[in-house]
Amino acid sequence: MGLIVVSGATGRLGGRVAARLAADGAALRLLVRDAGRAPKLDGAEVAEAEYGDSGAVREALSGAETVLMVSASESPDRVERHKAFVDAAVAAGVGQVVYTSFVGASRDAVFTLARDHGATEEYIRESGLRFTFLRDNLYADFLPFLVGEDGVIRGPAGDGRAAVVAQEDIAEVAVAVLRDPESHAGRTYDLTGPQALTFAEIAAVVSEATGRPVSFQDESLPEAYASRASYGAPDWQVDAWVSTYTAVAAGDLAGVSSAVADLTGRPATTLAALLAR
Repeated sequence: MGLIVVSGATGRLGGRVAARLAADGAALRLLVRDAGRAPKLDGAEVAEAEYGDSGAVREALSGAETVLMVSASESPDRVERHKAFVDAAVAAGVGQVVYTSFVGASRDAVFTLARDHGATEEYIRESGLRFTFLRDNLYADFLPFLVGEDGVIRGPAGDGRAAVVAQEDIAEVAVAVLRDPESHAGRTYDLTGPQALTFAEIAAVVSEATGRPVSFQDESLPEAYASRASYGAPDWQVDAWVSTYTAVAAGDLAGVSSAVADLTGRPATTLAALLAR
């Protein structure tokens, strides 16, 4: 393997990937916003850059054969920051970009943030870079945090289903791709758990794992916006929160893929098994 750059190495996903690659003895560079927070990994270089700073990113990607491009934090200008990163990768002569996207990524996706991913995927395709897209379903790890103080998960999801996926599984898939990137060039993988669950079923699994009564309350759209109004979040953020559930209701997150098992050699992790750890 040539030099691999892992962005977002201070985060849960990027950190897991970086640790596995370092254990493999890979030539590794960690791209972070704050070098002081970078994980201490044997043999790994550290480069500091913001996604939107093309010059700094180009320098950080210099000499890289493959780059794990973990999607930037949610913001109104995320697509522009992604484009700046891609431009820097092209200028640096990067061989291949592995981008963490989202299932159903497209400019007209129901989930508003999946539109950002769709626009980014288009830009990467048009850039001429070799690429692999890892389209993640909802993170199973974060589902307990959707539970309100009253033990209720609220949202306009109806009886829709989501094939929620463990971050650990995504990390293992990313490592498999980064170990042999050319074999996965031009491929798009939907990364899901082994089953698609309704939010009522998710609530039951969380309740069983935590020993706390948890239930799901389906909301209308007006109710969903009203129940989130107290957070004082900007409109685009509230739209993202609400459309997470409406995308589930529309069936956009229900597809179950074998990609995790195919690429890691083991079954995808169930929500119950993840929460039991």
